[in-house]
Amino acid sequence: MLAPGKPDNEAVRLKNLHSLKLLDTAPEERFDRLTRLARRLFDVPIALVSLVDANRQWFKSSAGLEASETSREVSFCAHAILQDQILEICDAEQDERFHDNPLVTDTPGIRFYAGHPLGLEDGSKLGTLCLLDTKPRRLNDEERELLRDLARMAEQEMVAVQMASMDELTLLSNRRGFRTLAQHALSVCDRLSRPATLLFFDLNDFKPINDRYGHAEGDNALKTFADVLRIAFRESDVIGRLGGDEFVALLTGSSHVETTTIMARLQEILDERNAMLQRGYDIRFSVGQIEYNAQRHRSIDNLLADADAAMYAQKQVLRS
Repeated sequence: MLAPGKPDNEAVRLKNLHSLKLLDTAPEERFDRLTRLARRLFDVPIALVSLVDANRQWFKSSAGLEASETSREVSFCAHAILQDQILEICDAEQDERFHDNPLVTDTPGIRFYAGHPLGLEDGSKLGTLCLLDTKPRRLNDEERELLRDLARMAEQEMVAVQMASMDELTLLSNRRGFRTLAQHALSVCDRLSRPATLLFFDLNDFKPINDRYGHAEGDNALKTFADVLRIAFRESDVIGRLGGDEFVALLTGSSHVETTTIMARLQEILDERNAMLQRGYDIRFSVGQIEYNAQRHRSIDNLLADADAAMYAQKQVLRS
């Protein structure tokens, strides 16, 4: 086994890593969603967001692996951060760097590894988004590009920690965070020729809740609706709170039937929550639904504008 070397900018790299304050923090949906998506898209048993610390690699997100960290000495990712592009090990048993690595000879029995380094604008490589399999394999060109896209999304989430892209009340992405994630998701849909649908939600009669029951109860209503969205939508969907009582969800790769099924599930969960809470009011919503059209929607902002208009049109119908 060959232990990994260290980057030339190791001191600066570690300073940047520690400044993010991500190490040893609780799991976050923003990263877990990416590793779950990576497992599904690449059909691998394990996908990780790994951060390489001074003497260990620690997993900010670990889909399919129970361990939370390993030593840096045996880390595949510590090798990956020494380069700019994907490190791909097609068969670890045949690679002199890893053939006797305990992660290969023992649990989890790694044969295939592909890790894209996660970096900041100054070039610091803090870790990787990586795929692991227990059998040899090789990525094709399309898969390598897709891994790059997912890694960029992970990088955006790391930067988002610094840019405060999370809504503190609901713990969903805020407007800035949603726009960043959704734009990346649309780029992936374009490349793979997959459909996407944006749903724009606005709570009905939200102001009277604040006026009658107080702003604390209004906050509870917002948190309840956010929780319902998290439950109803799929792990690969991007959801966020734009502000006030406006929420959005971007569904990727969904047919019209799937979207209809998800919306029915959302309404069912919301009805159950309203019945259970019995707070003196029901949480209700209007929604605008727009199918993504690459020619019409040049950016996520164009798609948001169309969905916003569709939502207000529905709200006007309900009022008439």
